[in-house]
Amino acid sequence: MSKRIAIIGGGYLGAELAKSLDDTADITLIEPRSHFVHTPSMIRALVDPTLIDRSLIPYDKLLKNGQVISARATGIDEVVVSLDNGTRVEADYIVVATGSSNATPFKPVGNDIEGLRQANRQIHDQLMAARSIGIVGAGAVGTELAGEIAHAMHDKKITLISDTDRLFPTMPDKLGNELAKKLRDAGVTLHLGNRAENLQSMTKPYAGSLKLSDGSEHEFDLILPVLGSRASSELLENLPGAAKSTANRIKVDDWLRPSSLSNVFAAGDVADAGDGMTIVAISRQLPWLSAMLKGLVAGKELGHTKRYKPWGPKAPILVPLGPKRGNSFMSLFTAGDFLTRKMKGEGLFITKYNKLLNRS
Repeated sequence: MSKRIAIIGGGYLGAELAKSLDDTADITLIEPRSHFVHTPSMIRALVDPTLIDRSLIPYDKLLKNGQVISARATGIDEVVVSLDNGTRVEADYIVVATGSSNATPFKPVGNDIEGLRQANRQIHDQLMAARSIGIVGAGAVGTELAGEIAHAMHDKKITLISDTDRLFPTMPDKLGNELAKKLRDAGVTLHLGNRAENLQSMTKPYAGSLKLSDGSEHEFDLILPVLGSRASSELLENLPGAAKSTANRIKVDDWLRPSSLSNVFAAGDVADAGDGMTIVAISRQLPWLSAMLKGLVAGKELGHTKRYKPWGPKAPILVPLGPKRGNSFMSLFTAGDFLTRKMKGEGLFITKYNKLLNRS
């Protein structure tokens, strides 16, 4: 009898893991959303709404042998995943890859894909009408967003605000310094080492004033809070032995187990395995998980499989500032416009993820 693997969450890690195991085991992917949400191109879609349809990709063609169940997992134990529609999915191995939440309109609220489409169009219209734009938060999403708006909408006065003294402070200085220079060259004002003290919303755009920690006040036609992701770890936090770390993530052992349940694994943003919460950082987990689970299906004991080794804090990161400019850190060196454009900026991996989900 074929081994049963339930994968909870169809994001970057869950969808690709399910496809990689489709010929090896009886795969069930549990995902409440009808569409895969390709976040990087949702950033650019704010200035180019024609990208929306190719950035929201249906799951219905992902698996040839396994099944995708459109439901939300409400509980797990060693052998069963309980769903919000009242059904139970039995499994020999369970992988929780429930991802993280982010500001509107880069990820949907719950499973509301149509609401995400509408929010994207609405904020595009607000961007078109705005003259002054404040972006609060200078992580990957906030920095890319500033670059996209500056590239596509030359008449906008853009301000990027961060409470850190430089961009990407955990990375080599050159990455943040080069990105800051290119943003300033594009007309973006940077307020670094300055905290926004009176945000009306942590997730939704609005118009108004911002008071910064240096005492200055700034009026904006549109304020976009982009304050980083928080892991969606509710399924894991009450498992025996589970422990939270930062950003709502759950600590895992050397085999990505978040609890004392030996056959339950966590991966991606939800798992604090020593990797950052970026697509590239968690990509290292995918081949390891796929090989480990194939080994278990073949009868190998978990203790005889290789332990997972994370990227650590200096994982590669790609930061385009629109389709032409940007910088990337490639573990050994910092790349400039050409490599960043060719690797990510021009196409944003849209073709890759449409191919993954078997869409032309």
